[in-house]
Amino acid sequence: MSDRKRRAVAEINVVPYIDVMLVLLIIFMITAPLLSQGVEIELPTADANPISPDQQEPLVVAVNKNGEYFLNIGGKPDKPIDAELMVNRVAAVLKLRPDTPVLVRGDKEVSYGKVVRAMVYLQQAGVAKVGLMTEGLN
Repeated sequence: MSDRKRRAVAEINVVPYIDVMLVLLIIFMITAPLLSQGVEIELPTADANPISPDQQEPLVVAVNKNGEYFLNIGGKPDKPIDAELMVNRVAAVLKLRPDTPVLVRGDKEVSYGKVVRAMVYLQQAGVAKVGLMTEGLN
């Protein structure tokens, strides 16, 4: 018989945690590019001041070159939205957060009338001020 007593080893095996973290890192690396706006719009260029980063996230209505409307809120921001549904969603957001900035992203190839029509719909939803998005000059 031995005089030494067996001591319990109090070590944590961290290898499974490292494996989980690497899998999560890979998942985030794959999904991060997909989180951007799904609508392909070529914005006109203008010399304008950018929005300050301390403002809350704006509500963005996009008009692609085919004249279809898209809204950055809701279940599918990359799918075209009906004008009536757009008015209802924008009005609901403004009811909850009246100081939400509202912007219109109009493709430079779309007719002026389609962008103006989007602004009329936003006015019907109760938007007081609308901003227009552009690309900065390089």
